[in-house]
Amino acid sequence: MAVDSDQNAGQNAGEPTGQPADPTAVATSAFGGRLLELLTGHALTMLLSIGHRTGLFEAAALGPATSVELAERAGLDERYVREWLAAMVTGRILRYQPDTGWYSLPAEHAPLLTGAHSGNIGPAADSLGVLAALLPSVRRCFTEGGGVPFAEFAAVAGADLGRQWRHIYDEHLVDGFLGAAPGLLDRLRAGARALDLGCGTGHAVNLMAREFPASRFVGLDNSADAIGLAEADRAAAGLDNAEFRLADAAELVTEHPFDLVTAFDSVHDQRSPGQVLRAIHHALAPDGVFLLVDGNFSSHLEHNLDNRYATLSYAISLLFCLPTSRVEGGGGLGAVWGRELATEMLTAAGFTEIRVLDSPRPQTCVYVCRRGAR
Repeated sequence: MAVDSDQNAGQNAGEPTGQPADPTAVATSAFGGRLLELLTGHALTMLLSIGHRTGLFEAAALGPATSVELAERAGLDERYVREWLAAMVTGRILRYQPDTGWYSLPAEHAPLLTGAHSGNIGPAADSLGVLAALLPSVRRCFTEGGGVPFAEFAAVAGADLGRQWRHIYDEHLVDGFLGAAPGLLDRLRAGARALDLGCGTGHAVNLMAREFPASRFVGLDNSADAIGLAEADRAAAGLDNAEFRLADAAELVTEHPFDLVTAFDSVHDQRSPGQVLRAIHHALAPDGVFLLVDGNFSSHLEHNLDNRYATLSYAISLLFCLPTSRVEGGGGLGAVWGRELATEMLTAAGFTEIRVLDSPRPQTCVYVCRRGAR
């Protein structure tokens, strides 16, 4: 299948003709170039996912090699590898030496394409592939309204559900996120009762349970698939101070208050986020802390124009956060609800002390909230 990506739009605009260039044609040509970049980026993202999942980037990191040698290293079909390599070279991701036939991964590129850490873009490329698979369901929402059940996304993601955040938790959960709240780490070391709301596959809960054996942790999520994976990981790690519950966060009821409630990138996905925040406030002990990690954006579109993460976050919000939250009549807060609206909603829920702090990840911020009188 051939794709004429520039559609011949203004392709000759601006060339010397003896006549003044038509400003509109020049602008159209420039925009055509921008669209070509977008299409190319989308195609390369799919190939980044392939390189990540097949081990090609790890194989390339071992040193320069021919297509045959790289295919052998990764245990793959050479012809497919060769075509993939051509796209990687012309996309300025790998380098090629015609005289030797060697392909190489630049040292400055390797940290972003290899290794089990949050800087590796591979899991993010995989996640975008999952979202692409659900495009027909999201398009249907444009005409019919409603949403897309999380179970549809989970079915496509399979065992990779929640994988993108695992490395983020490994690197930033304790010192970066929890450490943002003064005294919280000491409190957890001494023994506290904590709840992670919207826990997903439970990696954060299991990490906290391992790091703070004197404390007890509960993970809550409304996805049976996610809770199943969380419980399997907990059992494999032999953690008896963690448990997982399948429940709707908006219906949170607890007989014993929590010293800490956490929500990592999850409140905006809720069907009734205002109700969830009120439930969290009610579930906290008098001196309890609510730690909310969410997008570091303004609630006002015009203030996000120069934020390098805004476009991707709006897009992911449209493709995942909005449709999952609007199932069964949810309001659809969206991932870029922003600091102003978040602060307003936290205040309305009853929190009297709200501090918005920097996070180790520039695309997120940390809200440290304490409740006032009931």
